[in-house]
Amino acid sequence: QVQLIESGGGLVQAGGSLRLSCTASIRTFSTYAMGWFRQAPGKEREFVAAISWTGDSTYYADSVKGRFTISRDFAAKTVYLQVNSLKPEDTAVYYCNAAPAMATLTGTTKFDSWGQGTQVTVSS
Repeated sequence: QVQLIESGGGLVQAGGSLRLSCTASIRTFSTYAMGWFRQAPGKEREFVAAISWTGDSTYYADSVKGRFTISRDFAAKTVYLQVNSLKPEDTAVYYCNAAPAMATLTGTTKFDSWGQGTQVTVSS
């Protein structure tokens, strides 16, 4: 079973930045696309960003385009989400997940398991 451990969240003022990390216990990490999702209080979980298994392709939700950057470190089996120019509406618990195809990450939030997530709170 895949284990995902997210970290790096915190409380920041609007306009601030954070770097979120997700370490995945996947033996074949280099063959999986990775994605970030978030869930705000009282709202459905939503897609944020994804990166292909090669690391060459990325895809972002319109709400974060130009402010968030996803990247991956194959040796560390870690995917990162650099979040800049944060807004109060970015407040949520951020999660990562993995899938063989990037299209799966961009097309659904229904996965068998999730990590504990990392809380991002943006004050105005």
